[in-house]
Amino acid sequence: MLSHSLQYVVFVIAVFALYWAVHRHYWPRMLLLLAASLLVYVSFLQVPLSAFVGGMPVGELVVKLVPLFIFLAGVTVDHLLVKGMGRTERPGVRKLLVVLSIVSNLGLLAGFKYLELLRRTVASLLGPWGVEVRPEPFHLLLPVGLSFFVFQAISYTVDVYRGKASSEHSFVEHLLYMLFFPRVVSGPIVRASELMAHFREVPTLSSDDGNKALFRIAVGLVKKLVIADVLGSGIVDPVFGSPHAYSSAECAVAAVAYTLELYYDFSGYSDIAIGVASLFGFKFPENFARPYLAKNLFEFWNRWHMSLSSWLRDYLYIPLGGNRRSKPRVCFNLMMVMVLGGLWHGADWRFAVWGAVHGVALCGVRCWWWFRGKQQEPGPVRVALGMLATFTLVVLTRVVFRAPDMAHAGEFYARMLAGIPGLANVGPLMWSMLALAVLAHAVPMKLYDLAALAFLKLPAPARAVVLVLLGLGIRQLSTLETRPYVYLQF
Repeated sequence: MLSHSLQYVVFVIAVFALYWAVHRHYWPRMLLLLAASLLVYVSFLQVPLSAFVGGMPVGELVVKLVPLFIFLAGVTVDHLLVKGMGRTERPGVRKLLVVLSIVSNLGLLAGFKYLELLRRTVASLLGPWGVEVRPEPFHLLLPVGLSFFVFQAISYTVDVYRGKASSEHSFVEHLLYMLFFPRVVSGPIVRASELMAHFREVPTLSSDDGNKALFRIAVGLVKKLVIADVLGSGIVDPVFGSPHAYSSAECAVAAVAYTLELYYDFSGYSDIAIGVASLFGFKFPENFARPYLAKNLFEFWNRWHMSLSSWLRDYLYIPLGGNRRSKPRVCFNLMMVMVLGGLWHGADWRFAVWGAVHGVALCGVRCWWWFRGKQQEPGPVRVALGMLATFTLVVLTRVVFRAPDMAHAGEFYARMLAGIPGLANVGPLMWSMLALAVLAHAVPMKLYDLAALAFLKLPAPARAVVLVLLGLGIRQLSTLETRPYVYLQF
């Protein structure tokens, strides 16, 4: 049930109506949100509702629901450990419990996501020496959204250990925190203090907040269906699929187009998630802040996927020592965070390479600041050069993200640098979408705020007409097939 599909729209409307009918009563609203969240997660497992009333053999149904059972087991273990931390003040016991939580969650991630990568790596390293390693793949399933679940689980237990989150939440609250349907599989990564603390409050929703939420959802749909999907199907997929059939210039345009597609795809998802959560009285953190206008790579990572960047900072970079250690140790910390952050995106060494390149670049920026000093207010020329250099690095490294393997990425780079001219395969629609993507990213946020304010001031019937016309326009411009979110694969 993708959040840009018609089924999801109907689903949200139904849950919204039921939720606000019972919102004053704690258990009815909590159980309704939990049931809705379970339904959305099960839909990603491709289990139809008819399966629960005899439409599927029990054995087959159980197999399809294994990811959910794994998830429930992980939440149960974490909940018991959190309760244990709440019942003792002994530092050694509390530390043992939080370590057990971290190890169990990382164990799930390592076992289901990285064990096959380890097998392939060991086999490739030891094979030339005549050491036989298991040749067959493990064929382990990868539970949907496991990476996001693990990060949220660790943040909750660590925050309880640090005294930044309460251990008094019920199992239902803990489960709903992990599974809340607006951001169930792709974030934003929400801290416990930003969500669980509000479960016991009676929710409110003003007319203005509701309209702002609808406007935010509409913006997200335009980003995803009009810009991201059109760029993806029109130029990114064909060129990355057969780079040898296109000119160097067209490959370069496709690399830029993919960089824009990825942003509009994921930020569109985040906008919809933030808007839907607002309809139920919850506030999610922002996840993007026009990252391609960043003047340096540090600023880029403070603007891109901010919930992940802040998680890596608070739960990995700072515990490693952050900026408080020697200069070599600071560079080591940066490299560790970026390589591990790269591997988090996928069980393939090309993601580690991508992270390492960013890590080296971040270390280079940091060393430059140590050597020359960091300018607080650089001039316009320096700002423009910084933005261009940062965007160029992001575009070039995104090729590794999009390519199925390093060999394909190498082929794409070679074709892009071959100096073959020609843009015959980039039509007017693609140029229009590229221009729209750049313009929409560059305009000041104040214009979006003014557009939202203008929407709020319209009479209710006029707002309804605007939304209907917007829906029709999206249907006309977007691709005919519903494309899944790009970030779901990570």
